[in-house]
Amino acid sequence: MIDREPDYRFTLANERTFLAWIRTALALLAGGVAVGQLFLGPTANDPGHRTLGIVCIVLATIIAIGAVVRWQQVQAAMRRDDPLPRSRMVWLTVTGFCVLAVVCSILVLT
Repeated sequence: MIDREPDYRFTLANERTFLAWIRTALALLAGGVAVGQLFLGPTANDPGHRTLGIVCIVLATIIAIGAVVRWQQVQAAMRRDDPLPRSRMVWLTVTGFCVLAVVCSILVLT
């Protein structure tokens, strides 16, 4: 396989997609910290809010790591002029948000 520099427009598009995933991860991380700080307080021991915060932070971490892996895979495929690899990031994110929705629903209903 020949390793060649791809068209800069595709490289920049790949970078923008990476940054969009990182923004999503950063928002989830901020949400997880906010839930932990705003709803728990120093003496509260609410497992529901703690679970919500942990799920947000874990999902943020997984998305951030997945974004780096995806960016590298796409960049390597473009350099080799191969088809772009399939991504599990979308399903992972949707599944994570569904888990968050369930936890939020339980908190609202209790």
